[in-house]
Amino acid sequence: MLRWLIGGGREPQGLAEKSSVQTIGEEQIQNPYTELLVLKGHQDIVRFLVQIDDCRFASAGDDGIIFLWNAQTGEKLYELHGHTHKITAIAPFSSSDVTEEKSDLIITASADRTVIVWDCTSGRQVQKVSCFHSTVKCLTVLQRLNVWLSGGSDLCVWNRKLDLLCKTSHLTDAGISALVELPKSCVAAAVGRELIIFRLSTSNNGSEDWNILEVKRLVDHQDNISSLVSVNDLTFVTGSHLGELIVWDALDWTKQASECNFWDSSVHPDVQPEIKLSQSPHETSVQHLTSDEECVFAAVGKGIYVYNLQMKRVIACQRTAHDSSVLHIEKLPNRQLISCSEDGSVRIWELREKQQLPAEPIPTGFFNMWGFGRANKQANQAAKKMQENTPVYFLELVGDLIGHSSAVQMFLYFGELGLATCSADHLIILWKDGERESSLRSLTLFKKLAQNGDLQLKL
Repeated sequence: MLRWLIGGGREPQGLAEKSSVQTIGEEQIQNPYTELLVLKGHQDIVRFLVQIDDCRFASAGDDGIIFLWNAQTGEKLYELHGHTHKITAIAPFSSSDVTEEKSDLIITASADRTVIVWDCTSGRQVQKVSCFHSTVKCLTVLQRLNVWLSGGSDLCVWNRKLDLLCKTSHLTDAGISALVELPKSCVAAAVGRELIIFRLSTSNNGSEDWNILEVKRLVDHQDNISSLVSVNDLTFVTGSHLGELIVWDALDWTKQASECNFWDSSVHPDVQPEIKLSQSPHETSVQHLTSDEECVFAAVGKGIYVYNLQMKRVIACQRTAHDSSVLHIEKLPNRQLISCSEDGSVRIWELREKQQLPAEPIPTGFFNMWGFGRANKQANQAAKKMQENTPVYFLELVGDLIGHSSAVQMFLYFGELGLATCSADHLIILWKDGERESSLRSLTLFKKLAQNGDLQLKL
């Protein structure tokens, strides 16, 4: 196994220019990933990773090939060929029919206008659909209804046998960029700057016919929707290229809250609200969203923002978390976040509460921010009380994984088995907990020595 102490390796991009990105030295005592395995096989950009079970995952990208891997050993299990163009979407497709033997399946869509279902146990192609008029850009499995959706220039509903149940009329040439399941047999589809709510239903005449009905169009975004995530059965969130974040009610589809200027009033209370994150649309784009039901974690341009759903505001941020745009972000089971970027880096952050001194003065800008106007005695007391009752958080960099030489597209977290990342450098890297791997090797060696000792005693 290749061992690489984190902190060594290539020089991060962007060091030629003065950068405000936070750095960390070689002594990364809170970073467990001190070993890595490099997985080779892809011939082009690897854009997608999808988890199959606790120790297997699939990778896909622009070469049109799907690989199945063992997350523990890095062993290549299968190489799946069937698409002739790049992969545009991938989703787990495990069988949930209690009358059938459980099978682990994945479904892939390609720019060749086909969708294929694969058996992950045998590596065989189960079925292929080639009736699409445009590229399928997103796939979503609706477990509640036991159907799956494909989104492109139209929205199609399929059963698990890959029978087309119903479809919408042609939406736009740009098509559906993202889908999310909502309660009451509804789905939300991002189409340009619009959010379209569809309801699925079966026919009342007892037949197996399905209907898909457009029930509402939400046009609150000023620019194309770039990210869409479900928080729970009550809430979902969208983000746009212009840097808008909108929190929606998942039942009546009304807007609950929004954030258009990502500035952090908790960490920098003296920052005026009119100061924007950046003037460049590219740097304000919401690239990815994730949630733990308490907060929404947003990758915005080069930064990371933590938006608290109850407080309805940003509670912590790193405006320049990376040298280039953040492409993917995930919250771990603990208070840590992982982010990856176009600059080729993968970084680990910890959300911590800032300890405030009781006698810490309140900056004047605080009153302007909250609309108090000129500081007076009453406003000062109200602001002081609010400051005392509101915890202040910040994101601390605790790990920097240097291994990829190009943009890291996304990653998968496998708990104690480690972290898998994929990149435009055609590589997949498995990042391993060095102490755990060392212990496992010692245990294996001990068992072999014990077995050899028993054998010698028998002889």
